[in-house]
Amino acid sequence: MAVDGLGKGLLLKADPIADTFRDEVKSSLARCSRPPTLVGILGTTSAPSKFYADFTRKQCEQLGVRFVLKKVGSAESSERADGEGVEEAIVEANEDPDIDGIMVYYPIYGGQQDHYLQQIVSPLKDVEGLHSKFHYNLYHNIRFVDPKSLAPAVPAPLDDVAPPGTVKSILPCTPLGVVKCLEYIGVYNKILPYGDRAYGKTVTVINRSEVVGRPLAALLANDGARVFSVDIDSIQEYTKRPRSSEAERKYLPHHTAHPCNLTLQECLALSDVVISAVPNAEYKVQTKFLKEGCVTVNVAADKNFGKDVRDKASIHIPAVGKVTILMLLRNLLRLLAYKENIDARN
Repeated sequence: MAVDGLGKGLLLKADPIADTFRDEVKSSLARCSRPPTLVGILGTTSAPSKFYADFTRKQCEQLGVRFVLKKVGSAESSERADGEGVEEAIVEANEDPDIDGIMVYYPIYGGQQDHYLQQIVSPLKDVEGLHSKFHYNLYHNIRFVDPKSLAPAVPAPLDDVAPPGTVKSILPCTPLGVVKCLEYIGVYNKILPYGDRAYGKTVTVINRSEVVGRPLAALLANDGARVFSVDIDSIQEYTKRPRSSEAERKYLPHHTAHPCNLTLQECLALSDVVISAVPNAEYKVQTKFLKEGCVTVNVAADKNFGKDVRDKASIHIPAVGKVTILMLLRNLLRLLAYKENIDARN
């Protein structure tokens, strides 16, 4: 891959990363007895939500996944309020045996009301991995679940092999997409043991939202990285709890959060990777504070890095949306496997 501009880092777009997973999804779809059905629930007139819904539809059509967009509330009629009918639409989709996956375009209300809606979606259809069952597994580094119970009872494996009777737990699409980008460019060291391949790396994640920032920081720490989780009013440091003895598995080796007295500038100077997901066009990570040769990843729809970012960054990934949508479709196929596994055992 050519570097455009003498002395500047590489601008890496998400397309080649997405292509590797697109082939994987196509192969999995070819083995399905029928095309899976994904329903998108749009309950707002928000332009980013409408764009993401259209983007999802196009990607599904290209790959042979049946996509149904259900518009409710203000998205359906200007006489209705944002979010009106979303809960009912989720319940209907949960109960429809022909629907394999559900995604809701957030934010709708924001805060606790959106969190409540995320818990209504059946874990067996939650392609975005936002249900508390999956978040529990993510934060406790539980990587596999019994598809019948979805109970957090499977201990962390020592390698990437699912224990008998289990399948991969669902992870949130955007955080997982970022991890896959970091794996692709070699931030993850494949020589190290599974579950510790980010060991030795220091990462700053700017934004601690429950949808992207916090789960992403937890994923990276669970893989061995030292992570600075930066929010508006505080900075936390995430590190991985040491594994207890094999005979005593009460506490799995998962991330723990600690108060951090460093400034953002000090965190950036230490970080091999800087990931920003701030939904504000005015927010910029100052290039002068970045560590020479670091990797930068822009997750937000707005550009959080300046045009000069590659004067310091060895690789800059300006967007991850194309990888995120492939993670969503991988989750859809895994949920279909959940159902098939349950049917085979009944």
